[in-house]
Amino acid sequence: MRLLDDIIASRRALMGFVIVGFGWAAFSAQMPVIKAQVGVGDGAWGTLVLIGSTGAIMAMWLAPFLHRLIGRWAMIAGAVIMALGFVLAGAAQVPVVMGIALFLAAGGSGITDVLANAEVSEAEASTGRSLMNLNHGLFSVSYALAAVAVGVAREGGWGPVAIFAGLALAVAVLSPWLILPVRTLSEEDTQDTTGMPRLLVWVGGLVVLSAFLGEAASEGWSALHVERTLGGGPAEGALGPALLATGMAVGRLGGHIFGASWPPFRVMVVASCLAGLGLALAGAATGLPMAYAGFLLGGLGVSVVGPLALGLVGQAVRPKYRLAAISQAAALGYAAFFLGPVIMGFVAEGFGLRVSFYVIAGIMFAVAALLLPSWGRMLGRQRAHIPSSG
Repeated sequence: MRLLDDIIASRRALMGFVIVGFGWAAFSAQMPVIKAQVGVGDGAWGTLVLIGSTGAIMAMWLAPFLHRLIGRWAMIAGAVIMALGFVLAGAAQVPVVMGIALFLAAGGSGITDVLANAEVSEAEASTGRSLMNLNHGLFSVSYALAAVAVGVAREGGWGPVAIFAGLALAVAVLSPWLILPVRTLSEEDTQDTTGMPRLLVWVGGLVVLSAFLGEAASEGWSALHVERTLGGGPAEGALGPALLATGMAVGRLGGHIFGASWPPFRVMVVASCLAGLGLALAGAATGLPMAYAGFLLGGLGVSVVGPLALGLVGQAVRPKYRLAAISQAAALGYAAFFLGPVIMGFVAEGFGLRVSFYVIAGIMFAVAALLLPSWGRMLGRQRAHIPSSG
């Protein structure tokens, strides 16, 4: 019953996360056919994906402006832009069109993501319950289910345009749950963020970045590590990211159900160490079982750090700063999807793929030993200036 109450309390945010999960699962599951449709090589395709990531980060910084502009309809607007971008991606035949499509899709999903995270933070403030892990965990579940559904649709002969049209239909059906509530703040001038504790928010963003860096490293390079370093086949390689996603879903939902009463900083420190251990184990693996155990542990570890850090950012600022704070922390966090390929690629080129995993593992250990304790002290000082009503 408590779980159902938590789902109801954060239902608007949950619908936003579900839609974003549907969209990116539909895209990832069709990436080979979409890439072939455009007719570009790996390098050009990487550039197109980078364009999309730029759109996402820009949108995260602009999400508060859109919310001020159209208010409660802002999350619907983000979801619609995302769906239109993916439909255009399904129809694209040339790189220029694909670049525009990915920019729109990533930008719309970025807006939706920021507003959904801010809505979870508002729900946490009103209920006194930790809800970030629940929502991010159900995002992972929706992503996995959508990927399976897209695979079945492709087997049935559905093409990219038809599948993305189904995504647009899902957005239309779920849109009533994306309408944001009207909130009246007791503080005036909600557009003024001059008093927001920016350093605290940005350090929190660095914690989010570290978690997403661990996720991006495992997600993007686990299959390659299994196949190239350990000699696994395609099906064995696919188990790498699958186990990562499984670990993340279990970690987030388990953290919500069983760990809601645990001190969040203790959870993040333990989780960062677990992520570091898992990534180091994957890098040192001499066989597939050892690598799979590493990816599973890595997924469990990184799963809770980002959501908890975003939740703490929202709790540490006054209500009028909450959306701007979440937006800035999320934008810093998503920079991991720029840095991840760069770090892994350059280190792998110079020292080998195993060392790449060791480097990311070292970053996770450094976060546990240095960054989190420093941020904890900053949050402790900030709480003395925030009324309990938040």
